Amino acid sequence: MPPPAVPKSLVQSTPLRLWRSLPAGARRRALARTTGWLAPKTSARPMPAANGIVIAGELSRASGLGETARLMAVTAERLGLPVWTVDVPPPVDGRPEVEVVASGPAPPLVPLVLHINAPLLPLALLRLPLGLTRNRCVIGYWAWELPEVPPEWRPALACVHQIWVPSRFTAAVLEPLLPGRIRVVPPALAVAPPVASSLGRAGFGLPPTAVVVLVSFNLASSFARKNPFAAIAAFHGAFGDRADRILLLKVAHAEHAPADFARLARMARGQNIRLVTETLSPADRHALTACADIVLSLHRGEGFGLVLAEAMLLGKPVVATGWSGNTDFMDSTNAALVGYRLVPTRDDRSVYRGVWAEPDVSEAAVLLRKLADDGDLRRDLGRRARAAIIHRLDGRPLVAALEGLR
Repeated sequence: MPPPAVPKSLVQSTPLRLWRSLPAGARRRALARTTGWLAPKTSARPMPAANGIVIAGELSRASGLGETARLMAVTAERLGLPVWTVDVPPPVDGRPEVEVVASGPAPPLVPLVLHINAPLLPLALLRLPLGLTRNRCVIGYWAWELPEVPPEWRPALACVHQIWVPSRFTAAVLEPLLPGRIRVVPPALAVAPPVASSLGRAGFGLPPTAVVVLVSFNLASSFARKNPFAAIAAFHGAFGDRADRILLLKVAHAEHAPADFARLARMARGQNIRLVTETLSPADRHALTACADIVLSLHRGEGFGLVLAEAMLLGKPVVATGWSGNTDFMDSTNAALVGYRLVPTRDDRSVYRGVWAEPDVSEAAVLLRKLADDGDLRRDLGRRARAAIIHRLDGRPLVAALEGLR
């Protein structure tokens, strides 16, 4: 009598169960090493580049890298460059099951810019058609938030000719890994500015006259690095339970880390704290920012700080930690920068190591109170913030980077 057949679904799911049983850090390192070994390699010799740009990344996903990819595509089009896009949705547990969608075949020699951070870039190259990676300059667009880069970033170095980064902070961190081949190309928000929908405070259920402090972050990123508990503590320190002061927490991808979100929801109890978790269109997300009086970020590290730059371009005063990538466009003349001290990282997701910033919550509370009590000060700081973004994020670095490839 033959042995009973093993269900196909069980056979298929066993390797996946074993993979998921590994610690997250071990999975990341194993995936980076394996795909880095398999992915096509480049040489240090620069490839000749034709006019135009191919932009690949999480174009259909609400993420920081997805947003920078979309911004670069819009910027290039508005600058008159030929643009091809490739949507590369993120894999699930390392399985490239979601289809890669290209806007059309790109001619040879047009440079390919992958808005995919180093640990997943080799996997993305393996998922792309060979015709898209051959005979063209391959560029990684990477953002990193701390002074120390994890080892799982190194396998991707052999897969790119250059690395473009959004800030001088990230450039300084990555320069030792690929000397002379790092370019700072920040998002050109002045060329492709945020456009808000017509939704006002009533549409978001916000009182018309209260001072609203907005904290906006993605829970699929690092909860500890974004540091929302410090923002809540600073708000409470500044205003207590005042009903005419509202803390608005916009949390994207709350389902990605349910335990972290449960902790946040417990901390956010109070009549003057609101949680917004639904996915908003870009226009509605910008409308929510436009409804705020102050934008707050007590981050422990940022590769750039896109939410902060968008808020500044919308004329909002920003209170933020005065360290890391956001200081490329923020200084004491256009923002309320919070002091900090560098401390050893404590990251329960085991992504970050080394040191990061611990912002001064008491100082942040003083700045919040000062801005909330002075409408003229808010408007003046918002005007200077907008002028700074228009001047500093104007698209010239993208043009210079592309011209440097020819």
